Amino acid sequence: MTLAPDEEATRTVEEALRAFEAPGFSGSFVLEPMPGGASTRKFFRVGAKGGQSWVAMYVPKPSQEISKARQATNSRPFVEVRELLSSNQVSVPTIYRHFEELNVLIVEDLGDLTLAEFLKIAPSAKEALYEEAVRALALAQLALRELPPTSIVNERAFDRELLLWEILHFEEYALRGRGIVLGPSESAVFSEAAEYLAQRIAALPRGFTHRDYQSRNLMLRPDAALAFQSPDAAEPGEKVLTWIDFQDAMLGPRVYDLVALLTDSYQTFSRAFVEQRLAEYAEQAGAELSTVVAEFDLVTVQRKLKDAGRFIFLDQVNGASHFLKYVEPTVDKVLDALGRLEAVPELKALLGLLQSRLRPSLSA
Repeated sequence: MTLAPDEEATRTVEEALRAFEAPGFSGSFVLEPMPGGASTRKFFRVGAKGGQSWVAMYVPKPSQEISKARQATNSRPFVEVRELLSSNQVSVPTIYRHFEELNVLIVEDLGDLTLAEFLKIAPSAKEALYEEAVRALALAQLALRELPPTSIVNERAFDRELLLWEILHFEEYALRGRGIVLGPSESAVFSEAAEYLAQRIAALPRGFTHRDYQSRNLMLRPDAALAFQSPDAAEPGEKVLTWIDFQDAMLGPRVYDLVALLTDSYQTFSRAFVEQRLAEYAEQAGAELSTVVAEFDLVTVQRKLKDAGRFIFLDQVNGASHFLKYVEPTVDKVLDALGRLEAVPELKALLGLLQSRLRPSLSA
């Protein structure tokens, strides 16, 4: 008998917990499903008597993520990347037990305050928290300039093939999937732009890339959250934000995680806010600001095209229609970046194509 994904995850986690031992855990527990993101990973809060809790993460072997051949299909990469980050002073959840044969991890319960959720409570903290997110990213990149030769991160990269495939994912779902059929000349424009983006970005120097460094994958521990909410509370520790969802880390351009953070589909920033964070990053990283800005806009086009296509894929394939509200603002971020890249002939033509064929259909 084939189990539904949620039922399979529940049974597998329950099996793991029968062998779990920890202070305060007597074997009696309550499982509470937790919301996940766009992946097939399943999360449960494990509650025990006395109020203690843990988080159980189940990683089904077949991943439905796009570029699935390059992403985690079991629980081992989470363990390895977590150790790499922790050993380089990045705040990450503690792992209490790894049931590798079941692809189940029992990890620290950080609560529910992602950066995205916390900003709904304390919007005035946005600038300080994003300054910290940029600083933490720059410091992590510096610490991880030389990766261990055997690191799994070295086995995966944003190469031309992956970058191009993600752009074509946009064409498949955001255009053809919505009934927008390009004519021969339009197809040539799109193909030329896609190849240009893939080749240019693949040629940028590569380093450690979280891959999805954004507001839903950064969490505030309770002490940090309290400090930002109450002026009388003690200052939070140096590591304000805790990283999660890092198991698919790979090699990529230095600005890739900046793009994920500052063109976050779940947040809205003014251009002035973004430019200030880019300046802070350039100073922390010891980089030339004009180069950082140019790379940022280029990668924004590729990343947000992928994101827009992904949101439509999730609706059409998974029935997850709640992602559709992010398509229009995500496309607008593509258009804004293309507007700053009009001097590039291949991308100027793409801007015209998207403005004439895609943008009107989103507002209809």
